[in-house]
Amino acid sequence: MIGDVVETEQCQVKDPVDLFHAGQVVKICAPMVRYSKLAFRTLVRKYNCDLCYTPMIVAADFVRSAKARDSEFTTNKGDHPLIVQFAAKEAQVLCDAARIVCPFADGIDLNCGCPQRWAMAEGYGASLINKPELVRDMVRHVRNQIDNPRFSVSIKIRIHEDLKRTVDLCQKAEASGVSWITVHGRNVEERHQPVHYDAIKIIKQSMSIPIVANGDIKTLKDAENVHHLTGADGIMVARGLLANPAMFAGYEETPLKCIQDWVDIALEHGTPFTCFHHHLMYMMERITSKQEKKVFNVLSSTSSVLDYLNDHYGRRRRLPLPAAPAGGTGSPAPKPVPLARTRPRSLPAPSRVARRHQAQPGAGTAEASAEMTFQWTAVAIFLYGEIAVILVLCLPFISPLRWQKIFMIPLWSKMAIFWNKAFLTIIVLLIVLFLDAIREVKKYSAAHVSEKAVNVNTNAFDHIQMKLFRSQRNLYLSGFSLFLWLVLRRTVTLLTQLAKGMATQAALELQVNNTTEAAKKYITENEMLQQALNEKGSGKKKESAEATDEKLKKEIVHLKAELQKTSDAHLKVTNELTAVKKQSEGLKREYDRLMKEHEQLQNSLGEAEDKKDL
Repeated sequence: MIGDVVETEQCQVKDPVDLFHAGQVVKICAPMVRYSKLAFRTLVRKYNCDLCYTPMIVAADFVRSAKARDSEFTTNKGDHPLIVQFAAKEAQVLCDAARIVCPFADGIDLNCGCPQRWAMAEGYGASLINKPELVRDMVRHVRNQIDNPRFSVSIKIRIHEDLKRTVDLCQKAEASGVSWITVHGRNVEERHQPVHYDAIKIIKQSMSIPIVANGDIKTLKDAENVHHLTGADGIMVARGLLANPAMFAGYEETPLKCIQDWVDIALEHGTPFTCFHHHLMYMMERITSKQEKKVFNVLSSTSSVLDYLNDHYGRRRRLPLPAAPAGGTGSPAPKPVPLARTRPRSLPAPSRVARRHQAQPGAGTAEASAEMTFQWTAVAIFLYGEIAVILVLCLPFISPLRWQKIFMIPLWSKMAIFWNKAFLTIIVLLIVLFLDAIREVKKYSAAHVSEKAVNVNTNAFDHIQMKLFRSQRNLYLSGFSLFLWLVLRRTVTLLTQLAKGMATQAALELQVNNTTEAAKKYITENEMLQQALNEKGSGKKKESAEATDEKLKKEIVHLKAELQKTSDAHLKVTNELTAVKKQSEGLKREYDRLMKEHEQLQNSLGEAEDKKDL
């Protein structure tokens, strides 16, 4: 931004509202993240685009960070009229951002239509359509704090399911001084559903300020139809202009001249390769075959893109440029001829930037893949490190017990706390790299060209072969790194377990040896005692032992006889006890009977006494 600000300080700011009063439908380039930047805005202005928006900029970051201002906003003298779109949720922050861009732009736009989840979660974008008072306050604050009356303040919205709420929001914005309103004819939840042009028509009929229609406009004919359906004062186009930046000039498909202009403009502005390449991919989407797309989309440097364009549309097949569409001054011109319907002519002489790329054909590739080269170099070093560690662990003259002692060093003990987390982290990284390598292999394998295409564009084919070789190399690096990382973990685990097993075995062997020695000692002592006993008592001990046995046998017989007597006595007592129990039960019954008779006699006696008293 800084370099371009100096260039624009003397520019005269225009009033973009005047465009809506010119009697023609205003053709507008929509705010597109990463795409509607200065180079692309310069291109579409060459093809009858009346008004351009910047990509959406988060106002808080823009105000707070000079780095954000330098990267998000660039312009020059020819970049007018220009609207800077901001995402904001605080009135003062939006005012501060508006004051910063006021000298270099023609107006600001408040984004009230972005349906992305992150934007709505932060309170930006489409979440604002449910806060009409906040939108009104933000517009009013900008109006009050910007001194330039020609500085426009607009909003871009989506519709509610209840259209009355949308009309109410627009009327409140109009009352606060908004310059115009851009309406995307879908609600927050809709993405690719049909656009509600009838809703835009109702909003237009309810308002007195200009209304811009947006949504699914891909050709100039679509723009005219939407204008007739809605009565909108302007038409905003996004993806349609990406695919055909010359759409507003009447071209049905991207002409070769437009592609040539984009190459010159992008190289002149120093556009990053990714953006430069993506725009060409969009422009050539409708005019190239599927096989050509596979080749072109995998190119990875500015020099390779320029070589491809020169090989396919270069000096070998020169034809006049397609004529401008009808409608200009003078005699009517023929209908524009798109690139797909004509033999291409040579590209214009490249600028100094292009010459620099052609002088060093490998520079672009090295720059494009520098990050990947560093990444895969790190993976290769990691792989070699794994191989070295596994070889050292497998050395035969270092026993597992020695490795166990090494693992028990305090340094390793401290590192072991983070070992599992580090192991899982590296596993995840290697899996991601492995899957990415598989994707690259599939991508470049699918980009093989036929023999005919090889003859036409040898450089592109060689480039694809080189990329395929590198992707296969990366696949092997990441795959073997992942495999050896798992092997290394298992090797360390097995060494640890083997060391523990060897230590346990050594302890058991020592214990068995000690036990064996003790057993031998006890056996020797026992034999010595047995021998001494045998020597001392030979005859006498045998006789005494026999006498003792006879005596014990007699006692056993006597005890058995006593036990039999006791059993008989116990049986007799049991029988007597049973008889006593039966007799007791009979006496109890007789006692009960006598008690009943006694009660009856008492009752009879009582009744007789009662009669006598009477």
